[in-house]
Amino acid sequence: MTTALVLFAVAALGGLVLAIIRFRGKPYPPLGLAVVHGLFAAAGLVALIAGVAQGHAPSRATIALVLFVIAALGGFVLFFTHLRKSALPVPLVVIHALVAVIAFVILLVSVV
Repeated sequence: MTTALVLFAVAALGGLVLAIIRFRGKPYPPLGLAVVHGLFAAAGLVALIAGVAQGHAPSRATIALVLFVIAALGGFVLFFTHLRKSALPVPLVVIHALVAVIAFVILLVSVV
């Protein structure tokens, strides 16, 4: 569970940078940063799935997992929008970030 938390924390830092770039008016941030953000988030998701699947995780961790999966779906939409060289929709960026932050806080509370 701690590994998942650390991976999501690193992903969150990358996501924050990506969001700031988008909010400053650039239609899409650097693709490399988006890929690294996604890889850390995916690794965190795998680690969290493994922890929950072992049955040792608190119920809050399962709630965080569901929310992270929802955030990941939004992330896929953003990534494929990015690949099409279309401007990332700000409302989707905000929703993706909010769901991920809520999931992170829930996971943090369950680990601590």
